[in-house]
Amino acid sequence: VQLQASGGGLVQAGGSLRLSCTASISIFSINTVTWYRQPPGKQRELVAAITSGGSTNYANAVKGRFTISRDNAKDTVYLQMNGLKPEDTAVYFCYIFMNRRYWGQGTLVTVSS
Repeated sequence: VQLQASGGGLVQAGGSLRLSCTASISIFSINTVTWYRQPPGKQRELVAAITSGGSTNYANAVKGRFTISRDNAKDTVYLQMNGLKPEDTAVYFCYIFMNRRYWGQGTLVTVSS
């Protein structure tokens, strides 16, 4: 299983980005897809998760600003990030668990003040 994350970049505070995580298998069979991030010099932390039934969960720091969604037809999970803040600067990873852990390669988001 491979996860391809994309969509990162440099954006000014208040701006928006949409991250994509595309799987090499049908995500229809994946129970939960999760986005994590790792800020510079800090530990990896959960950002948002979505189940196969469409239930979502968000870290308090991103509630109301980020939206996670999935398109089973495209085998892709999205993370729409609005109202970005400098503290959102991090490498963002997508993650699934199917008998073992699978991580995407990460995509860098840099928010300038």
